[in-house]
Amino acid sequence: MTIAGKCLWAVLLAFMLLLHASGAAAATLTLHHPATVLIERIKIKQPLTFCGEPVPIDDPDVRERLEREMLISLDNTDSILLWLKRANRYFPHIEQVLKSYGLPDDLKYIAIAESSLRPQAASGKGAVGYWQFIEATGTKYGLTINNDIDERRNIFTSTEAAVQYLADLYALFGSWSLAAAAYNMGEDGLQGEILVQKVKDYYRLHLYEETQRYVFRILAAKIIMSNPDRFGYVLSREDLYDQRTFDVVEVSVDQAVPLTVAAQAANTYFKAIKDLNPQLRGYTLPPGTHRIYVPKGSAEDFNKRFDALLLAWTRQKDQFVYTVKKGDTLTAIAARFNVPLRAIYLWNNISNGGRISPGNKLYLFSDDFPSQAAKEAAAAP
Repeated sequence: MTIAGKCLWAVLLAFMLLLHASGAAAATLTLHHPATVLIERIKIKQPLTFCGEPVPIDDPDVRERLEREMLISLDNTDSILLWLKRANRYFPHIEQVLKSYGLPDDLKYIAIAESSLRPQAASGKGAVGYWQFIEATGTKYGLTINNDIDERRNIFTSTEAAVQYLADLYALFGSWSLAAAAYNMGEDGLQGEILVQKVKDYYRLHLYEETQRYVFRILAAKIIMSNPDRFGYVLSREDLYDQRTFDVVEVSVDQAVPLTVAAQAANTYFKAIKDLNPQLRGYTLPPGTHRIYVPKGSAEDFNKRFDALLLAWTRQKDQFVYTVKKGDTLTAIAARFNVPLRAIYLWNNISNGGRISPGNKLYLFSDDFPSQAAKEAAAAP
């Protein structure tokens, strides 16, 4: 073979090797492309159930609805991480209550779909707390909801109420998927749709879009949280949020008492009491008897310390009372006594923009107030 022929063969061989390498690289790229990995991960390769009831994923419409919620959930990495972290704190209690009522464990994922396990979660429709109760339903199931206390934000009372409500819905509809749908849209609304459409199967009912997606959002949470490693969420024990430990104390008061009194009696600070008691809406304990959670180890002699602090506060509070006069405004009072306007709102449980009238009594717990008030009184004609 001539030198020219050998060169030609060398060029052809190099070209063929280059084509082979390019093809292999392309195949590897395709195999490991994020979309390809995601498509593989959302495939359901085994029978799927919700509360022990089969989910008909062989139905193309059902599969599409489930995959949509899977993809939307997986696109929110931060949310999934927080689900997994918070679940370690709250799921053990929810699981215990479900078990005590003989209800399916899968129902715990409703709290994920509703609030992502956030006590302060609130919707534009007035639903509040871990289980997103509206006021009427929460009150029906024994929750205290008023200007001072909102037990929808308490994991213990709200979970008890939610489990009772779900048990009643299952007794009414005889299906957990329908019970979940009714939890979302209300039992009357669902009964109306069933009657008109003559269908009693969640997966075949045409409902509001939110409710049509609802069970699939719960299923997506179940699938992801049951096997987080499969979706790339590998968390160690140290990554999870611990369950809060606390003692329970009972106090009775005949007047509104600052939460700082309870915090001092528990040898802690205001935020610690608020974090343990999200059901307490404001900055005071309202009149009545209350079970409150305090840091672990602080219950011993708590009531003795609380009573002493309450007595001291009661004796001195009258010297911090200001009587509203004609022409007074909250802004003017704040400026005159050099106290933040926000503090006046909080001390007196006044909402922003609240009105005052002559004769109203305001607490101004400023160290300088008693002497300033005395000077004003002495200077008055």
